[in-house]
Amino acid sequence: MRRLAPQTGTGFVMSAGQILTVIDPTGVQVSDFFAFWAHDHGEWLSNGRTIDYGNKVFFTTGDVLYSNRSRPMASIVEDTCGQHDFLLTPCSQQTFDLLYPDLDGAPHPSCFENLCTGLGRFSVAPDQISTTFNIFMNVWTDPVGELHIDPPTSVAGDRFVLRAEMDLHVGLTACAAEKSNGGTCKPIDYQVGPPMTPG
Repeated sequence: MRRLAPQTGTGFVMSAGQILTVIDPTGVQVSDFFAFWAHDHGEWLSNGRTIDYGNKVFFTTGDVLYSNRSRPMASIVEDTCGQHDFLLTPCSQQTFDLLYPDLDGAPHPSCFENLCTGLGRFSVAPDQISTTFNIFMNVWTDPVGELHIDPPTSVAGDRFVLRAEMDLHVGLTACAAEKSNGGTCKPIDYQVGPPMTPG
């Protein structure tokens, strides 16, 4: 098991069939996930296709995450939390500049920057990174459609497990936005393992 320190990220390879386990070791912490087909970065994780084909905005065990080319990229095989977001983009310096004017434009770690660094090792350009699957993030809408961000409902030890359905280049973060994480940013644990064998 590897640990991402608060407000950091990484990039790694997953082969088709491999399992990614993401664990919230302390509770109330988001992890941003994004992926490309390892053989062609013109194919990437698509929230629009996934929402369209699933006919919903909340995803959990048994659901499939699709690419922009309508191919299954990853399947959710275990989820002990059940509350995640697939609507919001990864936080960026511009996020903090626009939505948190009290910071007065001060530099701030961001998931977008961490994803750019993590995926940059695979020659992914920043403009190729789109809407992330935000593991453990608690986003909901009110009756008029306004979005609200509450602290994650995840508790220490909650896990989210994905199976790669194609070879992937993956970016993963320990989210850097305090508001999304109950006021403090905390670590995220993760592990890439072998394909699951039939029980």
